[in-house]
Amino acid sequence: MNRISKNSPSNDGTDFIAPVCHADIELLYQDDAILLINKPSGLLSLSGKNPANKDSVHYRLVQDFPGALMIHRLDLGTSGVMILALNKTVNANLCRQFIDRKVTKTYTGLLSGALAEPEGMIDIPIIKDLDNFPYQKVCLQTGKPAQSRYRLLDYCPERNVSRVEFTPITGRTHQLRVHSQAIGHSILGCDLYASSEVGAMSNRLMLHATSLVFDHPTTGERTTGECPVPF
Repeated sequence: MNRISKNSPSNDGTDFIAPVCHADIELLYQDDAILLINKPSGLLSLSGKNPANKDSVHYRLVQDFPGALMIHRLDLGTSGVMILALNKTVNANLCRQFIDRKVTKTYTGLLSGALAEPEGMIDIPIIKDLDNFPYQKVCLQTGKPAQSRYRLLDYCPERNVSRVEFTPITGRTHQLRVHSQAIGHSILGCDLYASSEVGAMSNRLMLHATSLVFDHPTTGERTTGECPVPF
């Protein structure tokens, strides 16, 4: 597991080098307007500031789809469905849908411990930790609003692990990781916010983008992109 040190000399990410990702991007759907893909865990969404971090979803896809444009991101460790636009008009349409919160996203995560309630809303504001890149932190005074709905899917008492479906209302950086930690149930394999014990329970972040529901930018039809959970 590649764990980022809180004492890293750089607070802008230039010192961080992502581990090599050998997994392929799976193409889930393609038409003249969009791509739906399954991003593997361990691959950056966009190339980083450090030249060593050139490999990314966008870098790979523009080799075959030169006009592909990134609309949203998934964390390095998160796998699952992403949508890309194949021209600027489609990109503008989809970006507006994300801004207007017309896109519904669901995630599946494995969390440590047993949840007290089978479903609910986590409403905890988040702000960037300026002293520790790339961390975010809870701040009730100055944090940006952040809401995540959750629903318990099942619980494994042998491992003391809960399988949870998340539906984030807002899209703050590391939102589901921070919210999970804030309620006392960190995501397994999380190298930033979980304890070392919970982080070591998996060799990857156990968070997967399961579905993405949006209005197709050319037909207007409500469309669902789905990607099965690999764990």
